[in-house]
Amino acid sequence: MPPVGAPAGLDEPGAAGAPPWPDAAAILDANWTGRHTVPSRTLYPHQWSWDAGFIAIGLAHAAPDRAWLDLRSLFAAQWPDGRVPHIVFDPGVTERDYFPGPSLWTGGDRPVPNGVPAVPGSGIVQPPVHALGAWAVYRRAPGTAAAEQLRWLYPRLVAQQEYLGTARDVGGAGLSSIVHPWESGLDNSPSWDEALGAVPVVADLLRRYARRDNRVVASNHRPTDEDYSRYLSIALSYRDGGYRDADLRTRHSFLVECPGFNTLRGAAELALARIAGVVGADPAPHRARAAAITRLLVDRLFDPGTGMFHSLDVRTGRRSPARCVNGLLPLVLPDLPAARVSDLVAEIVSARFGVDERMPVPSYDRSAADFDPYRYWRGPVWFNINWLLFRGLRGHGRDALAATLRTALLGLARRSGYYEYFHPDTGEGIGSPAFGWTAALALDLRADGGVRGVAPELPEQPARSSR
Repeated sequence: MPPVGAPAGLDEPGAAGAPPWPDAAAILDANWTGRHTVPSRTLYPHQWSWDAGFIAIGLAHAAPDRAWLDLRSLFAAQWPDGRVPHIVFDPGVTERDYFPGPSLWTGGDRPVPNGVPAVPGSGIVQPPVHALGAWAVYRRAPGTAAAEQLRWLYPRLVAQQEYLGTARDVGGAGLSSIVHPWESGLDNSPSWDEALGAVPVVADLLRRYARRDNRVVASNHRPTDEDYSRYLSIALSYRDGGYRDADLRTRHSFLVECPGFNTLRGAAELALARIAGVVGADPAPHRARAAAITRLLVDRLFDPGTGMFHSLDVRTGRRSPARCVNGLLPLVLPDLPAARVSDLVAEIVSARFGVDERMPVPSYDRSAADFDPYRYWRGPVWFNINWLLFRGLRGHGRDALAATLRTALLGLARRSGYYEYFHPDTGEGIGSPAFGWTAALALDLRADGGVRGVAPELPEQPARSSR
């Protein structure tokens, strides 16, 4: 497929002598394989699940036809139970080029369940942002062909939501549990430290399975060997149990209700309500499920003492004490009670997370003793999370703060380029360069223009509650 180039109308005038915008659309072109878009050509040579959802939002502006191909490529690997693998492996990439590759996910004594698509993928999931991506593409480029794409995706998106809402309701209250830190997307966030600490370190795992990530990126930017050993142990345990969810509480060592993951599950239901209106389905059940998820988040994961949401260890019943950016994400939900919106906004502008026109929100509390500006989700700024916060602020009428966050994000991209993540003080780009979702979401922010109502609104804004 030929390059698409930058869509018209996206460039904004800068200060006199300012360099031109880096070409975000060209990055998406370069990361396109002919079947799907990879997050980056350096560290992530396959298709990642939630990356595909965010990338579709950018492709909605630059190449909507390719966005549909991306989403269909991902859902072609969906399992019969509805789960969507967090990685869909490219058969043209060798096991030497990425670890953990297909052999780790399909090996072991117990086979992957019958009926799993022939497309090789992992056995765990990531946050369900795909309905948001699909709705964004349709909204930007509606028509008969786009409606047909939604008709193909809709039952698959519903099956994904049903899997997360049933098989993964390990706590029994209605929120989904993640079975691995990687499922959250916030891989080594302090949000998991207490729950992960109960997982034994298997000393020889990193001798049996050699890491490759810290050969591409500086090791002090990545999870520690001790944490990585635990990640492998959890993945192997889940695999060797046949990826069975029925008895997780009695046999699996990591079960956590993540506020960010469940927020995005609720946001997906709201997007599905919009999609249902196009494909002729009933939107009411989707709205009802989104409202229920919002109530459960407030009841189970909100801490009045911190004014934030916190992950819950299902095995112990304890909330993590760490103030992490996933605890701000319920702001995305439009029917979040007004008092909780005010609590989260107070945190976003506090010294712990303080946003200004130069710097977006970091991934962890700046005042924490173990805040680390370089190590993955333990301090750096992530573009996709801040884009979600921007949407949440706009949805709740906090226009001035939303505009400040947008300015900070676009300034960061313009100064440093489209990196995987950024130093929370200097803005230095860290991790993989030419990163897909950073380029894609910068395209979306640039197209927004800062005018209220132009940005993709959160679907189905209900009346706000004062609960």
